[in-house]
Amino acid sequence: MSRPTPQPALLVLSHLRWNFVFQRPQHLMTQAAADRAVYFIEEPFFGQHADHLDVQEVAPNIHVCVPHIEIGHPPAESQARTARVLRDFVQAQGLTAYDLWVYTPMEYPVAALLHPRLTVYDCMDELSLFRGAPPELRVREAALLDRADVVFTGGHCLFEAKREQHANAHPFPSSVDTAHFHAARTDLPDPAEQRALPHPRLGYAGVIDERLDIALLGELAARHPGWQFVMLGPVVKIDPRDLPQAPNLHYVGMQPYAALPAFMAHWDAGLLPFAHNDATTFISPTKTPEYLAAGLPVVSTGIRDVIRPYGERELVRIADGADAFSAACVAALAETGTPAGENRRARADAHLSTLSWAQTWADMQRQLDAAAQARNGVQERA
Repeated sequence: MSRPTPQPALLVLSHLRWNFVFQRPQHLMTQAAADRAVYFIEEPFFGQHADHLDVQEVAPNIHVCVPHIEIGHPPAESQARTARVLRDFVQAQGLTAYDLWVYTPMEYPVAALLHPRLTVYDCMDELSLFRGAPPELRVREAALLDRADVVFTGGHCLFEAKREQHANAHPFPSSVDTAHFHAARTDLPDPAEQRALPHPRLGYAGVIDERLDIALLGELAARHPGWQFVMLGPVVKIDPRDLPQAPNLHYVGMQPYAALPAFMAHWDAGLLPFAHNDATTFISPTKTPEYLAAGLPVVSTGIRDVIRPYGERELVRIADGADAFSAACVAALAETGTPAGENRRARADAHLSTLSWAQTWADMQRQLDAAAQARNGVQERA
């Protein structure tokens, strides 16, 4: 039986650092590394030093590459320097063919100076709607969309927007490592950060930023002083002093991905208390299937990619406003251990059995193969 042809190396331009919250880029690139070298290129560090690239292999076939660029140059020159550092690295590695995978349109000037076999835009969020987004981001995204051979989106709502801008766009909502989070249903020790807290515990795991409805969170804590709210994740782009404070609100910081099941094993419900604002218009929260895989009842505000499919299938309770969200949490807590709760969990498990990051990557790889074949056909006709 013949071995499959090795895939070209994959260069990934990311606005997220590899050691930040373990999410979509890390999951996908871990899958990609099974049959190709992955070079995960983070945003540059600037300082009083010559331009160079720091490269570390953090997992088999996964290399995190951090450009170190001399400080003091205009942005266009800095990005040109970054591109030259990457070009020299590609040549030194002997990468005669490689694919370019882009997460951040702001790095389009870097992408434009490279010469990949394929250019892929994995649009996991509508970054232009996030707080502090630079005005040129939309212009650069338009250029990236014009160059990309294939576009993936992090959810169906985002796909509906991007398919109007690219003929080869495909939706790939958040998937899940079911086995990893299923461990929460076993007898895992309670982490020290929450061990002393009484029950019920309602938890959130994810980045704490402008997407979170902090007013709702504060209202819930005030209404239910006997509930303990465990907030896992880094505080980003908002002032921590603006977060609601109460004896039953516990901000325990970013935790390793490996530790999340142990926290969830001792929660009574998982929360997705997102605000309705520009930054949440297109989000597809990874935590939805992860909470369900952990066996938790889940309550979410009306985020469209949570409503479809999880709300429509009655796997997650959807509620907006403090009154409705509070009532949904009461119902979720009351359902635990009941036949109705077990039925909901069984239906959630059946849905999750159709999801995996391995399957997501396999489906993406088929789109890459098709794009490569289409490009080769165009070149042959030329």
